[in-house]
Amino acid sequence: MNLGRLNHVGVATPSIERSVETYRTLLGATAVGEPFDLPAQGVRVCFVDAPNTQVELIQPLDEKSPIAGFLAKNPAGGQHHLCFEVPDIQAAVAELEERGATVLGEPRIGAHGTPIVFVHPRNFGGVLVELMEEPKGDH
Repeated sequence: MNLGRLNHVGVATPSIERSVETYRTLLGATAVGEPFDLPAQGVRVCFVDAPNTQVELIQPLDEKSPIAGFLAKNPAGGQHHLCFEVPDIQAAVAELEERGATVLGEPRIGAHGTPIVFVHPRNFGGVLVELMEEPKGDH
């Protein structure tokens, strides 16, 4: 397995709308997607496009969301994860487990409509890493 393209940086936020306004006002962001819900993951997400990657703004749908727990510890929000692309999610999971990494759960469909999986932060010096199968077609 090789390290793939950085697809996005996940940022937890108590308010997608306030975060979008901040990215527009302070950084001049113009390419901002429409927020949408991912009920299976308990989150609402919105992507802010940068020339070389995206920022995924993540807001909890309710207090059971894993992001709600993150925000309880970090009320203002903050970096939640880094997401790298892999050609084949099942092969990546098998290789990571063979190498001793802790994969969190089974692959599931993520915000880009492709399979994703998370790897425990202890395997990456405290950084939660998401792997996502490369999207088919344009990025």
